[in-house]
Amino acid sequence: MSDITKGQGRRNVKLAALPLGMAGRAAAGFGKRLTGKTKDEVSSELMEKTAEQLFDVLGELKGGAMKVGQALSIMEAAIPEEFGEPFREALTKLQAEAPPMPAETVHRVLDQQLGTRWRERFESFDDEPAASASIGQVHRAVWHDGRPVAVKVQYPGADHALKADLKTLSRLSGLIQKLSPGTDAKAMIDELIDRTEDELDYLAEADNQRRFAAAFDGDPDFVIPKVVASAPKVVVSEWIEGTRLSKIITDGTREQRNNAATKMTTFEFSSPVRVGLLHGDPHPGNFFVLDDGRFGVLDFGAVGHYPDGVPAETGPILALARDKKYKELREMLVQHNFIRPEHAAKVSPEDLAKYLQPYVDPLYEDSFHFTRKWLQRAAGKATDLSGDVYKTSRHMNLPKEYVMVFRVLLGCVGIAAQLDAEAPYRAIMYKWVPGLEEELPPAP
Repeated sequence: MSDITKGQGRRNVKLAALPLGMAGRAAAGFGKRLTGKTKDEVSSELMEKTAEQLFDVLGELKGGAMKVGQALSIMEAAIPEEFGEPFREALTKLQAEAPPMPAETVHRVLDQQLGTRWRERFESFDDEPAASASIGQVHRAVWHDGRPVAVKVQYPGADHALKADLKTLSRLSGLIQKLSPGTDAKAMIDELIDRTEDELDYLAEADNQRRFAAAFDGDPDFVIPKVVASAPKVVVSEWIEGTRLSKIITDGTREQRNNAATKMTTFEFSSPVRVGLLHGDPHPGNFFVLDDGRFGVLDFGAVGHYPDGVPAETGPILALARDKKYKELREMLVQHNFIRPEHAAKVSPEDLAKYLQPYVDPLYEDSFHFTRKWLQRAAGKATDLSGDVYKTSRHMNLPKEYVMVFRVLLGCVGIAAQLDAEAPYRAIMYKWVPGLEEELPPAP
C-alpha cells in the first residue's frame, strides 16, 4: 500500500476539519462583535484565519487538494490586500512544490513502468526531485543518447487520493468560493472531477504533449519539450532550462513581465486553432521563460479537445458583453443553457455586467494594464458573500464544453494581473476567438 493511500484517513480528517474550523471561528467572531469590534474587522479576521487553514491543508496534501490549490492560485491577485502576503506565498508554493516521495518508491514505479532494467535507458538519474506537483514529481536525468531529460513519475495511489480529495472538496465548494473571488469553485471542482481519468493517464498526456510540440516546433516565440518515452504512469521528455513564471512575477523586469503575459495569452488562445487542443492548466508553475525569450509550457494532462477552435458562442458572448448589450446577452445565455430558464429572473443585465467585468475590461484598450487593484475591483470582494458577483455565479450554468475555456480566460487575466503586465490582449483575442471582433447586430 502506498504512502499516499495509507494516509487517506488523515487526509480526510484534515479536509473535513475545514468547515468545522470556520464554524468555531464564526462563533468566536460573534463574541468579538459583542465586545466592540466592527463587523468588517471581525469578517476580515475570520477570512484570514480560514484562508490560512485552507492553504495550509491544500499545500501539505497531494492529490486533489493540491490540484484545487493550484487552480485557485491563478486568481491570487484578486485576494484583497488586507489578507496579506502570506496567502500569496502559500499559493505560490502550491504551483510547484509538494512533499517528495522517497527514492525507493520512485525506483519501484520505474521498475513497473519502464521495466526492471530501466537504468540502462539512462546515463544518469537524480534521485532528488527537481519539482513536485499534485499527482506526480519530476526528476532530472540524462537519456542514453546524452540528452538531458525530465522524468515525470506519478505518485503510487494518486488515483485514489485524487478522486477522494475532489469528492471531499466538492462538499467544501462554498467555503472555497468565499476565499477565491472571481472563481466559480463548484464548476471548477466539477470539471476537475470530470477530467480525473485524463489527469491520471500519462500515456494520453504524452500524446497531447507530442501534438503541441509538433505544432509549435521551430516557433520563434514558444517551446514545448518533446516527449522521449512514455508509460501509463511515467513521461520522459526533454529537459529545457528556463526561469519559472513565478520568478518573473516576483523579480522580472517590466519588459519580461509584459512579454510573458502577451505570449501566455497568445499561446493559450492560438492553440485550439493551431493544435485543436486547449492547454487547460494555466498556473505559473506550468510556464517558464528561456534565456532567448521564448515562452515554455509544461503539463498537458488537463487538455480540452477543440478541433474546430474554441466553442462557437465564446466570441459572441464576449462581444455582446463588450458592447454592453446585456439584455441581448441574457437572452442568448438562457437560450444556450448558460442560465437555466428557472433562474433567468434571478440574473439581471446589471448582474451580468458585474460578473463578466474581468473578461471584458481588457477589450476596451489597445494595450491593457493588468493590475491587482483592477482585478480586486473587477472580481468583487472575497468577503462580500451577499455581493452581486457571488450571487450571479450561483445561478450560472456553464455547459461542459465551455468550462475550461472560461477558466483559461480567467486564468490568463489573473496571471497577467500577478505580473502587473501591460499587453495587447484585445488584438490577441480578436485574432484567435472567432465572432469577437465584429460588432454584433441588435437582436430582432
